Amino acid sequence: MATTGCVFHRTLTRSRPGPNKASSSSPAVCRDFLYVVDLQRYSRDQGSSVYFPQAVLSGEDLYDVTVTDGDCRLRVTLDPGLNRLVDRNVLRPGSVLRNATFTPAMAAQLPECPGASGERDSYRLLSVEVVGGAPGDDEEGAVRTSDMDSDSLPWFGSAEPAVPLVPLRANRSVFLPLWNNVDYSGQVWRDTPPTEEEEDEDEEEEEARRPAVTVSELRDSFLSGRRGVARGAVRHLLIVRIINKSHLMYYGRTDRNCDCPYKAVLEVRDRTGSVCVVLWNSVCVSWYRCLKPGDIISLRRYRVKHLYQAEPDDIEISVNSRNPAARISVFPQSSVSPECLPPAAPYSFYSSKELLDRPHGVVCDVIGLLTFLGRAERIRNKDGRGAELLEYRWLRLEDGTSSQPIMVKLFSTSQPESHHKLHPLSVVVCTRLKLVKAADWTDVGFYLSNTSYTQVYCSGQGHHSQMSYRKLRPVRQFLQWLRSQDDGQVLSRALIGGFFIYPPPPISLETYMKDRRGEPGFLQGAELQRELEKLCYRERRTFCIQATVTRVTYSRRGEEDRCLCWTDRASSLSPSSSSPRPSPSPSLSSSSSTPRSFRLPPSSSASPSSAVSQLTPRPLAHRTAWRMRTRKRKRLLPGDTPNKRHPWVTLQPEDNNPTVILFEASMEFLENTNADEDVDDDDDEDSSSFVTAPLLPAFPPVAVETLPMRYDHARREEQAVAVAMGGRATADRRFDFALEDHYALRLTALSDGLSLDALFLPHSSSSSSSSAPPPLQHSNTWTSILSHGAFSSHAPPPSPADLINMAAQLANQRLVCVLEACHMGGATTELILSRAFHLTD
Repeated sequence: MATTGCVFHRTLTRSRPGPNKASSSSPAVCRDFLYVVDLQRYSRDQGSSVYFPQAVLSGEDLYDVTVTDGDCRLRVTLDPGLNRLVDRNVLRPGSVLRNATFTPAMAAQLPECPGASGERDSYRLLSVEVVGGAPGDDEEGAVRTSDMDSDSLPWFGSAEPAVPLVPLRANRSVFLPLWNNVDYSGQVWRDTPPTEEEEDEDEEEEEARRPAVTVSELRDSFLSGRRGVARGAVRHLLIVRIINKSHLMYYGRTDRNCDCPYKAVLEVRDRTGSVCVVLWNSVCVSWYRCLKPGDIISLRRYRVKHLYQAEPDDIEISVNSRNPAARISVFPQSSVSPECLPPAAPYSFYSSKELLDRPHGVVCDVIGLLTFLGRAERIRNKDGRGAELLEYRWLRLEDGTSSQPIMVKLFSTSQPESHHKLHPLSVVVCTRLKLVKAADWTDVGFYLSNTSYTQVYCSGQGHHSQMSYRKLRPVRQFLQWLRSQDDGQVLSRALIGGFFIYPPPPISLETYMKDRRGEPGFLQGAELQRELEKLCYRERRTFCIQATVTRVTYSRRGEEDRCLCWTDRASSLSPSSSSPRPSPSPSLSSSSSTPRSFRLPPSSSASPSSAVSQLTPRPLAHRTAWRMRTRKRKRLLPGDTPNKRHPWVTLQPEDNNPTVILFEASMEFLENTNADEDVDDDDDEDSSSFVTAPLLPAFPPVAVETLPMRYDHARREEQAVAVAMGGRATADRRFDFALEDHYALRLTALSDGLSLDALFLPHSSSSSSSSAPPPLQHSNTWTSILSHGAFSSHAPPPSPADLINMAAQLANQRLVCVLEACHMGGATTELILSRAFHLTD
């Protein structure tokens, strides 16, 4: 129970409802500052509308917010009308709130929900003002909450909440992650096997060495309709090896009441055949994290069914927590009789060179050195559930077999820990990827993307030493190449984050329109504005408008108050311009062809360097002067190495060769946890030395996620947070960016005259952040640069002054503009011009 001096006690105790009764008391407004400790998402069910009789439930999500006043904690439900604050990443853990309006609500959950309690107080957050902690806002609130030990604070109310916490306004037993429906969320998801039941332990321990039934016998018995298999639960012990493991599939719906609507599929096999094992509901919570490909498991008390949406002569094994309660065990292969041992999991590793000749749709495994890690983004699901957002990021893997890297569009794989630990210079293995290749991609090559069974393994997490693939010839050949690489050379091309587009758009309008067949056409300016306002946090979409360029600005990161600019005189004098922002200075419109170098007034709000859509007014970002600091050379020390290794593995890096990071990445493959495994390879000399870690302190006014950063191994965790979902870089995090300068083009829509600013990065397509081939030879005129999205690779790029001086070429040109939009949280929407095609009569 909280003390009488706490804010919640003063604000809420006057209107406390009785158990399971809605109170008619007026809402209570808290004028004090509150801090968001946690934010939890779940899907509503059939009974959720009872809690919000006056609210419009337009979406499937509900949110519980844990707030604190510094003295105690309170869990409340966010009114669905405020969901947009979460969707845009304005309301988030660490946010500072003011003028929060609470209203008493019905007691939390229904009695039949596990862990539910109707005795404690229940409130709904009706309205709130977020005054800090959102991206782009002042960080004072976030700093204050970081100083609190919120877990030690008491809970406000008449009773402690159930542990573990369960959703307040739906009969669900688990929460969803904030940004996708694929990963698991919360401590209830076990990472160790549940304790075995005491029933029949001795008998089962004896039987676990030899199966009582095989996959082939189960299939034959079920299809022939034999009693005991076709009906009821099967008690016969089945021993199989996991070959593939799917991601988690969430099937919660608003019209169904299921407390744990999850399923996952395991492809398993024994010596007689393979079969799918489907884990249902709470079995996923207990077992999903504990099981991995290669494990040997035993099953009892399962049901055999026809395989869903497959041929009638195939089966699946259904494993549930009740009717009956299935029994699962994991044990080492040494405990299985040799004649009953299931075969090892197969792999199909292809190198980048081999993938060039493989057809579209091939499923394969790859291994490579990660040299580019893109920021996390989201796109709309196109398989019928349009409301769901799918999280993904781009990886660039190198394996030394060709100049073409392996590009992977990696969606979530229900391995959040693995995805959060990805960083350049890691050795990454991705299994069960699908090759994506089009007939007209002769210059681009290919990329790989997920299947349902994709798994990702990364060095530094102990994955590789546990997997059987480390003994395969393609993997050992890659490790041999890896040990020949130099840290410094790899670091020079290693990048993280930044705007990235792949495959690159075509360079002709005809080809581009052909590729867009079936997609929405050109938008008017007002339509584009509405679509941008609909974007959710890190949602990425492509738009097309017809426009003219009325202003071109060049500036460098950290010097946005000084820039070169050209403005079309005719457009700047036209009274019909509907740009929401005034011109920053009268001098901008004084000439139609001569570039001007000027400094914007400190109070101006028209800086084009914000790299955001200017359709929505936003405060001018605080600018901080920066100075170049002396670059320091830091020694990267190797971590501790395990003691148990074969003799050839005991090589230690010498002090005269700079390969510390890659040496450590490769060592994980050499661990031998099973003494009876044979490993055969050649010794290689690996070494370590000093690595230059350039530090360029700067607070970029463009979003940190927009410009690619040079990878800094010493600050890899900070960089990973800056580009991850929900992450951000604060003012004290200064990174070295691969791109320093950028152009901003003001576009005026031909349809309705609405103007907006878009960032243009002609360097990015030819930089090391891109795996695309160099652009075709062109004349480096504005028309050719915009249609290619980059400078010509066959000539030195024009200087910024020359390019601004040539901007008069754009006057009165009608263009088809391809815009890439991504919402960065809060009031920031990144808008980048990737292509602009001249529209002729």
